[in-house]
Amino acid sequence: MADENQTERNSSLALQRLRVIVDQLEREAREQLPTERELAEEIGVGRRAVRRALDVMEAEGRIWRRQGAGTFIAAARSRTESRIRQLPEMSNMFEVMEVRLRIEPALARLAALRATAPEIARMREIAVKVIEAGDMDSRELWDSSLHRAVAMAAGNTLFLALFDVVDRVRQDDNWRHVREALRTPSSTRLYHSQHGELVDAIERRDPVAAEQVMRRHLLSLQERLMLQSVEGHADAG
Repeated sequence: MADENQTERNSSLALQRLRVIVDQLEREAREQLPTERELAEEIGVGRRAVRRALDVMEAEGRIWRRQGAGTFIAAARSRTESRIRQLPEMSNMFEVMEVRLRIEPALARLAALRATAPEIARMREIAVKVIEAGDMDSRELWDSSLHRAVAMAAGNTLFLALFDVVDRVRQDDNWRHVREALRTPSSTRLYHSQHGELVDAIERRDPVAAEQVMRRHLLSLQERLMLQSVEGHADAG
């Protein structure tokens, strides 16, 4: 009973001190808490007491934890989400294409090495949906879905998180209308053909070809974007 009471007192002390620590970290604009061991040493209690206190703070919504990554301040997550929402205003489509050209060919390469048969079948189904799409919303929906299917098949959680951030920026309504304006019958046929080549390369387990096809596909999009930009400047002049 005495040990239990001591643990409760230690947990209460840990919770009191953790509130102070989190407040201080927020003022310093820091996002991650020290490890449980470091917190236990700083507060002067056992790790069990620290863990109980962290459970309470997580239930209160003050912190959040990710296994293998650590403990983070919830307000920091809100700040990160806010920054992501602001990215379309802070960035532009050329920056988006630069990032996509670095990430997505690598994802295609990994997908060719790791994709399962059901994942490849799903890519083929989605590629058909892209061809059958009859309006802008459908085209954007299925095109994004195909690229994300490749990203998921790559089997890398961090790469997928990066892809999702870029894709959220890409889905801004203003940019979607710009991309739609760039479409022509010939460019649409090219994109559909490249989608098919990409899935074929992944199914053949050919990582080099998959990477090359994805890069060519994105370069085609970038070229259309640059051409439209040049023509726009010429018209303005």
